[in-house]
Amino acid sequence: MIRPFDPRRLAAALKPADARKHTRFEDAVAFCIAVVLIGFGLALLQAAGLATGGVAGIALILHFATSWPAGLLFLLVNAPFYALVFRTMGREFGLKTLIVNPMLAGFGALAPHAFAIEVRSEPFAAVAGGVLLGMGVLALARHRASVGGFSALAIYLQERGVMRAGLAQALTDCFVIACAAAVLDPRHVALSVLSAVVLSIVLVLNHKPGRYSGF
Repeated sequence: MIRPFDPRRLAAALKPADARKHTRFEDAVAFCIAVVLIGFGLALLQAAGLATGGVAGIALILHFATSWPAGLLFLLVNAPFYALVFRTMGREFGLKTLIVNPMLAGFGALAPHAFAIEVRSEPFAAVAGGVLLGMGVLALARHRASVGGFSALAIYLQERGVMRAGLAQALTDCFVIACAAAVLDPRHVALSVLSAVVLSIVLVLNHKPGRYSGF
């Protein structure tokens, strides 16, 4: 007897056999990796006198304006967004984000005592910083977490089918980079734009609906 076509059965058959939910240990390892990537990305941009998009960019702009630690500013700027993360992305996503942000602040506090960065090529720093930030944000997204703020909003809009995460990130980045013009010269603003574009490209190419199912 021929069975009628059932698209749900076909989808289940095509689903990768290893597409299982990440364990807590896997989440913890991913968070540590993401914090290192994002932390080094911020440190590299800071050493080059550059900003970028999102909350990270706002934190760097405030750092240049006040000399406060970028890691602390990152935590403070993100605070108003926590309620949005819980409301739009759920309790588990929100709790993971709350765990990641103090880790980033801690990395920022320890960084000056652990290493020093000498930037000899600001364009290279812009590109490398954008790549590091983008891969860090991507690692968090793959484990149902974020750095909060605009990244959480971008992921939410993509998962609701409103727009791609990279596009949403790019729009908010434009606003942040415009604010950077208040504390940076035109050359550093242009390089900050380059960094933000690279970050967005990383997300556009790698964070697509349905591509990754290991949540």
